[in-house]
Amino acid sequence: MQYAQAQRQPGKHSIGFGVVVLLHVVVVYALVTGLAKKVVDVIKQPLETKIIEAPKPPPEAPPPPPPPPKLAPPPPDVFVPMPEVQIQVPVTQSPPAITAVTTKPPEAQPPAVVAAPPAKPVPVAVGVACPNSQKVRAEVAYPREAQRQELEGDTLVEFTVDREGRVSDAQVVKSSHRVFDAVSLATVRLFKCVGQGQDVKVQVPFVFKLDR
Repeated sequence: MQYAQAQRQPGKHSIGFGVVVLLHVVVVYALVTGLAKKVVDVIKQPLETKIIEAPKPPPEAPPPPPPPPKLAPPPPDVFVPMPEVQIQVPVTQSPPAITAVTTKPPEAQPPAVVAAPPAKPVPVAVGVACPNSQKVRAEVAYPREAQRQELEGDTLVEFTVDREGRVSDAQVVKSSHRVFDAVSLATVRLFKCVGQGQDVKVQVPFVFKLDR
């Protein structure tokens, strides 16, 4: 329907075509008269440019710490063996083994014969054991020291006569003065005694008196 209306109004088409042609003419004229130059000058004017800062990026996370340096592994421990110490272990001697030994009971021994102690010499009178004793005593010399000091006194001498009649162990058992002791002992050694079948003990008295 619109197409039909357009076909009915051909003048409108002519007006539009003329407008277009006019625009082209104006443009060409402008170019020729320097309008184009002004446009170029306008273009040549410095352009104000604004630098729009880009938004700052968020702060970067701190870099991770560097890995620790790889240390060389420590040298392996060298095992130094301790010197062997010889310890003297005391040798414990095992106790001797005890073996049961059957032993016969000791036979009864006859009692040992103990020797009887020797019998003490039996006292015997000097006249029996030594018959010459009285004669020898009568002939005894008076000690000179006793005569000089006019001393008188007596002694008792004891001695043993063995089985053979020998005189031994003569000693003074009683004395009134030491000056008479030596003479009395010397006189006993002059006795002639007779054995009595055993050892006998004899005592003989000596009496010293001055003749006045």
